Amino acid sequence: LRKIKPYFFKYQTFAKGRWLGRKVIDVFNTEFRDRDNTFYERAIRDGRVKINGETVSKDYIIKNSDIVAHDIHRHEPPVANLPVKVVRQDDGVIIVDKPSSIPVHPSGRFRHNTVLHILMKEQGYKDLYPVNRLDRLTSGLMIIALTVKKAREFELLMQRCEIKKEYICKVTGKFPSGITECHEPIHVASFKLTLNTVHPDGKACSTIFELLRYDPESDTSIVLARPITGRTHQIRVHLQWLGYPITNDPLYHDRNIWGQLNGRGGITEEAEKDLVKKLLERGEMEDEFDYALAASNVDLVQIESTPSHPQPEFCKICELPSRADPEPEKRVMYLHAWKYQANDWSFETELPDWAKEGLPAGAESMTELTVSEPATVDRA
Repeated sequence: LRKIKPYFFKYQTFAKGRWLGRKVIDVFNTEFRDRDNTFYERAIRDGRVKINGETVSKDYIIKNSDIVAHDIHRHEPPVANLPVKVVRQDDGVIIVDKPSSIPVHPSGRFRHNTVLHILMKEQGYKDLYPVNRLDRLTSGLMIIALTVKKAREFELLMQRCEIKKEYICKVTGKFPSGITECHEPIHVASFKLTLNTVHPDGKACSTIFELLRYDPESDTSIVLARPITGRTHQIRVHLQWLGYPITNDPLYHDRNIWGQLNGRGGITEEAEKDLVKKLLERGEMEDEFDYALAASNVDLVQIESTPSHPQPEFCKICELPSRADPEPEKRVMYLHAWKYQANDWSFETELPDWAKEGLPAGAESMTELTVSEPATVDRA
């Protein structure tokens, strides 16, 4: 694992509109849930929380244009110790093969363990402008522009839908042969959880899927996904709705959370509300989803120690409870950005190992994945 020694970091921001007229202690308790009230009261008292550069009491009322700062002792989560490969550099862009578990850019609890920081620190790049962004657990192709001008050129291509994208995924069950289209609209069920669901009032969304190979022994399928639109978690949500979720998707493939149908065919408004509540509660007890804003709100000292959840040690500086290293199967998701192409260029990465399982020795190409059954069209 790639681990970062805990370090101090100053978080600073202008007061949000929803903070105005509220006590600073109340804002920290509701907006930043990775500590409890006792921690924030002490941070304010010790001067680690400041408003406009000045120490304040916990009852200070936040005003418009206030600058809120907090000196944090940050514990970054570890990520897979795999290289961020630059597979090609061409005409003002670099093509990167991103490993699973590493986020693209600093956000939440991640700063140093990010693709951009690793490229700048370890490979000497300076100005980097990601054209496409992948989820932390998604691996595969990233296009990163080296100039603002080049980034804008690619953004225009994206907006005009002139870039064709192809992803490889491993799903549960025997996926229908041939072509399957899904045009279900998607909306954000929870911004804090980055949770999305199919919803009639959601944004227009289209994905085309094609079965490449079915493995009866594991009852899983390797599927090619071509997203036409670019919504957050689009492929994952559409596969769940179709009833073939990604086999190890920690968010969209869990019957304990989604129910017996696991979200197939959609869920009701009431079920969605209950789902968000359950996920927040689960995020408080486990680290597998790594929600930055739904982190532990629980007094972990009171949690009974078990082999899977041993009593945590506490940082002597910030009293943050230690977190167990993520298990290997929680560092990867079987979704890989394989190929991006436009009229005059095409970029692709190698297939991940899990997509090559069961292939003949030496098989590496997509053509060797493709099934030979006649194509049919299923419209969902």
